[in-house]
Amino acid sequence: MVEGTLVDLRAPEMTDLERNHGWINDTEVTRFLSARYQMSRAAEEEWMKSVAGRPMSFERTFFAIVTKDGRHIGNTNFFNVSPEDRSAELGIMIGDKGYWSKGYGTDALTTLLRFGFDEMNLYRIALCVYEQNGRARACYRKCGFVEEARMREEIFQEGAYQDLIWMSVLRAEFYTKHGEAAA
Repeated sequence: MVEGTLVDLRAPEMTDLERNHGWINDTEVTRFLSARYQMSRAAEEEWMKSVAGRPMSFERTFFAIVTKDGRHIGNTNFFNVSPEDRSAELGIMIGDKGYWSKGYGTDALTTLLRFGFDEMNLYRIALCVYEQNGRARACYRKCGFVEEARMREEIFQEGAYQDLIWMSVLRAEFYTKHGEAAA
């Protein structure tokens, strides 16, 4: 388990299936995710088996986000991990809407970033975010991310095109903002 201040990151379990299935089919939760279409329970179960059924590794890092009292509220992961470049992309979903805008996402990301920089020896971590997702962009800036690129009118959603914004944080930038790990 990777410990944060408000949340911990743990390996996913099959007991997370019902919550994950509910979240991935809630359009308010998935509004700013690439998951555009509804997911059957059978498909979600197969996905969960692929995530929970194999050990984590450098190239395959996926965590359930749990509160300090053990409540599963979302998921986060690294993907497109490059050992040569010491880089990765990340994704995050706080599925339990009762935990939105209360600092849990920021703590989950700070915890994941610290794990990536301190334990995986990553140098650069990137993500992309929909222009209209102001809450997420504010969270990413708090964690140290800076805007690198804007893909103009990349996403078609709710009857209109919107920009997709690429952001990243370098290890030194993260440490400047959040301090280095205790020895």
